[in-house]
This record gives sequence, structure tokens and C-alpha cells, in this order.
Amino acid sequence: MSHAEDFGQESSKPDVAEKLIWDYRTCTDSELDEADRALCDYAVKLTLTPGQMNAADVDRLKDLGLSDSQITVAVQVIGYFSYINRVADGLDVGPEDWMSRIAKDKWLAEKAKFG
Repeated sequence: MSHAEDFGQESSKPDVAEKLIWDYRTCTDSELDEADRALCDYAVKLTLTPGQMNAADVDRLKDLGLSDSQITVAVQVIGYFSYINRVADGLDVGPEDWMSRIAKDKWLAEKAKFG
């Protein structure tokens, strides 16, 4: 089971989980609140352009109610996934068959485009 499928079952919102797989920006405001959307934006920026991060990025999350501890955990999770994905890519390690119900080529072709 993929993380998104697990999220869909845990949250009872498989349709929202499906949107998160492809592009969180397609979620409506009722599906993804402002703080969660800002956290997704933060994750994208930290992943794609880490050198452009600044205090304003953290301040935005704090203004939306996230604590220093929550932001720290988010950064650690985002950083870990960036790290482990680079290790897997560098060693040409593909996902296990059980990890995804879609083919990697299809996901790469259809995933959200950032930047």
C-alpha cells in the first residue's frame, strides 16, 4: 500500500489522497486548509530550491499556527525524503511492486509540474 493510499484510508478521504498524489494544488479549500497548503508549498520550495529558503518561509507557517516543533519535524521529514530519494535514484533502486499501483513511467509523465 502506498503512503497516499494509507492516508486515504486513515482519513476516510481517498479522493483527497488521490489529488495529493498528483498535485495538491488541485485540492479545494475545504479539502486542504490554508496551513496545510502553506506546508505543501514550503515542502516544494525546500525540495526544489533549498538555497532560496528564508525566514519569511518559516514566519508564514508560524503565522498560520504551526509551532517551532511542528516546523522542525516537517523540515526533518522533507529533508529525509529528499535524501532517501536521491540515494535510491543514485543507486537506480526502483520502488517495490507493492509500493505503487501506478507504473513509475506513468507517474513521472503525469505528476504535477513545479518550476
